[in-house]
Parts: sequence; structure tokens; C-alpha cells
Amino acid sequence: MSQIDFICPPEIFGKIPAPEPAAKFLPDWFKTMPREMGMADAHGLAGLTVRACLPVADIMAQGWIIPLPYDVWTEVDPATGWMGFKWDPEAQFDPIAAHHPGQIAADKPPFLGVQPMKFVNPWTVKLPDGWSANFLHPINHFQLPFTTFNATVDCDALDMPANVPFIWHGGTPGVRLQAGTPMVQVIPFERSAQLRQADVRGETAEETARRIKTHNRKHTEVSVYAREWRRRHERDGK
Repeated sequence: MSQIDFICPPEIFGKIPAPEPAAKFLPDWFKTMPREMGMADAHGLAGLTVRACLPVADIMAQGWIIPLPYDVWTEVDPATGWMGFKWDPEAQFDPIAAHHPGQIAADKPPFLGVQPMKFVNPWTVKLPDGWSANFLHPINHFQLPFTTFNATVDCDALDMPANVPFIWHGGTPGVRLQAGTPMVQVIPFERSAQLRQADVRGETAEETARRIKTHNRKHTEVSVYAREWRRRHERDGK
């Protein structure tokens, strides 16, 4: 793939936060957590927190984040008593809109009584032929007061932005999200590279021995995952 393009109407370009690599949006809960717990684990090594888990860090850094374009917050309408979303009246478009509850069958579980909403995404994602993108809730951003619906979009064919449906669970009024808050994580993939066949079986004796050896090394050697089993940053010479 040569590149991914994010394009928006020219009248708002430079006036709203732009998409950036997801690695720039690691949440504070993760960045501020110490790597060590200050105690030994069951194997005598330093007890590590999730901050030291490279697979967790790697998935959070994959792809790009499209950020919220404007500040949004919740208020209670004094006339109706209903809580709703507000934003700067001078915003050049409404950043949030409602879905009909029937679109998620909100008269029954798991969405009983839920009002589905959507973030209005101003960015069209353009990918080369044969490429799609997963639009995901910002991965491991547990601090966010909403959960987006995950989806796959064939961005080599769709010449318009894909909006982002979500469920709000912020609770009380007065919750404010600033412009630039992670809204959705976009991870491109080449459709032809997807594995569509699987061999589901019990492991062989040789595989059992390798698994046991690997398990023992993982829990007795410091940084063995980073040294020998991490392949995320390989580029196959490209």
C-alpha cells in the first residue's frame, strides 16, 4: 500500500483536529501507569503491569485515530428534563446526530432503552484498490464515556465519510469531551491477505514440547518476548 488519505471539505480543513497515528493518542491511564508493581511475581522476576505488555501497546498504536472535531458536552434541557448533547453554535456542522432506536431494536436486550447516536465524521478515508479499513472503538481507551459500533468499510470504493454510531454511557450531565478526543480508530488491511482457511486440531507432541518450553522461557527470562517473538515492526525489507 502506498498510503492512506484523509480528506475533508476545504472550508473546514485546518480548523478541526486532523487524523494522526494512533500511537499519539495513548490514554493517560496507560502512559502514567508504572511498568513494575514493586513486587516479585511467582517466578521471582519483577512483577509487571499492563504498561509493560507489548502486545497491548502494539494494538493500541495500530492505524490512525480520527479525533472529535469539536468540543461536545451533556446538558439537561430545563423545559423537558431530558439530557442532550451540546456544542459550540458556531461549529460548521453538527458533530453528533441521533439514530432511531429501532435501528438497534432498543425495545429488547442488549439495547433495551438505549438511544443510539452517531458522531458525524467529516473525514473521507481513501485507500488503494483492494484495501478496506476497520473502524473501531479506540482500542483500550476505557476512559471514554461512549462505545462505538465497530465496522469494516471498503474505503477503496466509498467516496464519502463513514459516520460513527455509538452508545453513550457517560451518565450524569456535565460530561465534556474536548475537540481532539479519540473518536474512532482506523486500521487498514488488504482484503486479499486475509486468511480464510484454518486447520483446527490438537497439537502434536513436538508442538506440546515447544509450547511448554516457550511458556517456561516467557516466565523466567526478562524481555524474551521483545527480543525473540515480537515481529510488529518488521518491514520485510520494504
